[in-house]
Amino acid sequence: MKAIVKILLAVSIVLLTYFCIMSIVTPIQFDEEKARREVVIIEKLVDIRKAQVEYRDQKGVYTDKFEDLIKFLKNAKKKTVLKEGSLSDKQLEAGLTEIKAVKIVNSGNMQEIIANGLQNFRRDTAYVSMLQAIFPEKYTAETIDQIAVVPFTENQKFELKVNNDYTNNNGIKIPLFEASVLYSVYLKDLNHQEVLNKIDVQNKLAKFPGLMVGSTTEPNNNAGNWE
Repeated sequence: MKAIVKILLAVSIVLLTYFCIMSIVTPIQFDEEKARREVVIIEKLVDIRKAQVEYRDQKGVYTDKFEDLIKFLKNAKKKTVLKEGSLSDKQLEAGLTEIKAVKIVNSGNMQEIIANGLQNFRRDTAYVSMLQAIFPEKYTAETIDQIAVVPFTENQKFELKVNNDYTNNNGIKIPLFEASVLYSVYLKDLNHQEVLNKIDVQNKLAKFPGLMVGSTTEPNNNAGNWE
């Protein structure tokens, strides 16, 4: 009996030690993995914000359909100014501005161009692919669909909402959007209790339990809740 008691006591000590260690290690490991994942997810939310701003600039409203946003990115063109040369301090002090310089160059008057030192000054307007303009070397027409997918999930999409009828106190209509994902989605495969703890903390603070960019309830300059 004494031997059995000693064995049981030893096992109890080992188990107690294990649980004590895990109670410290588990939250640390969870937070580290949460932080690692959020770096990637935040980057994707910033991409969605860029795309939505371009969509609004051309169409006047935001969209709550990723299909429309992706189609826009694939087919739209963005106006860009190709710049060559710059004005020196001496030219600026002489009263020359970018606008004046462009007018002189576009006039084709070589005497005036030379007199103002604008032989190598060019400002040409061009239209380039929206996808290449805002996501150079990041997405292609074949991969842009992934902008809607939450990393570390099985093809779960971000939630996309809009409020294109918001009116401020001055009676001005301001389109709003938000893109978000819950902790319960991108942390689903991690320690369940730790996920619940994070959600509980956010709920008690009346904050969104996850990552979100923009807002459909009030203008916030399309800020992310991590900023």
